Amino acid sequence: MVSVEEIRKAQRADGPATILAIGTATPPNCMYQVDYPVYYFRVTKSEHMTELKEKFRQICEKSMIEKRYSHLTEDILKENPNLCEYMVPSLDTRQDILVSEVPKLGKEAAVKAIKEWGQPKSKITHLIMCTCSGVDMPGADYQLTKLLGLSPSVCRYMIYNQGCFAGGTALRLAKDLAENNRGSRVLVVCSEMFAICFNGPTELDMASLVGHAIFGDGAAALIVGSDPDLSIERPLFQMVWAAQTLIPDSEGAIGGQLREVGLTIQLTKDIPVLVSDNIKMALEEAFSPLGITDYNTLFWAVHPGGRAILDQIEAKVGLKEEKLNASRNVLSEFGNMSSASVLFVLDEMRNKSLRDRATTTGEGLDWGVLFGFGAGLTVETIVLHSMPLGN
Repeated sequence: MVSVEEIRKAQRADGPATILAIGTATPPNCMYQVDYPVYYFRVTKSEHMTELKEKFRQICEKSMIEKRYSHLTEDILKENPNLCEYMVPSLDTRQDILVSEVPKLGKEAAVKAIKEWGQPKSKITHLIMCTCSGVDMPGADYQLTKLLGLSPSVCRYMIYNQGCFAGGTALRLAKDLAENNRGSRVLVVCSEMFAICFNGPTELDMASLVGHAIFGDGAAALIVGSDPDLSIERPLFQMVWAAQTLIPDSEGAIGGQLREVGLTIQLTKDIPVLVSDNIKMALEEAFSPLGITDYNTLFWAVHPGGRAILDQIEAKVGLKEEKLNASRNVLSEFGNMSSASVLFVLDEMRNKSLRDRATTTGEGLDWGVLFGFGAGLTVETIVLHSMPLGN
């Protein structure tokens, strides 16, 4: 007879989970940051708030964001004027938009990832879908399964309303699934749209105003699996270790509540300090088993939550300026896309490595770290090992 131990061993993969492909997508509507304050106050009919408009312009200017993308066009806002007012019941309108559009944007990114992977979509065994934008039942995971034409037996996991750290959460879950299900191939999709939060400006809610200055729409998709077939698959990164932790005494620093008016955002000025003060503890836990104490020897994929956060991490850890270039570039080109952002950073890193003719996907370095952080404050840490890059 076959023992339980033998059955379990046969079910598990031999090697670590690997990222096999990455795809990204944005809506076609591009918003340039230099023009956005004038546009935002015009479409919300708030041009009379001249002092607030000037404050908003300064926030946008200091953000280091050049452009962002949004599903919301001026025409859509004209058709739905309740979205342009502050604290006006509008959840039904937002739901009507997002329940349809979030899976569609996710599909665009997934199609690109599947094409790069080069294998039939019938080989996808698991789907992880993640969003803060809209909630329904059956969820966005179900809608995406239908849009992509995945197998009815694909095992689905839906992550709703976790926020910016959830890109790391989705990868951690994908790692566990891939390593504990031999032969599995996990499709991870994070799709985010700021329409859930968009509203008019007010002096009483500066956190909302900051959100309007930094958040953008985007979707990212990855294929994750263990024991890749090197004759037909090209692994990009191995996920060697993963953990989630809560930063002490950080409750209330980042939050969101789904109300009749949409998703309201809570942000405090303490976020950059709270994140940067606790990053070394996460690094020590992750890399002390590897004997790595010089964190400039790593490649870095950090959620680009904002300029101040990246600046503080760089200063507290003592990083060389170029270490966070991939995160800064994503922030500049796309803004903060919540859970999708850190996956865009991985894509930027491997593309830059290819352009620079580096030896590995991690900018020529073997070991790296991925950080996602958000509401809680919650920190996701993943130790990455880069793979050889064919030039």
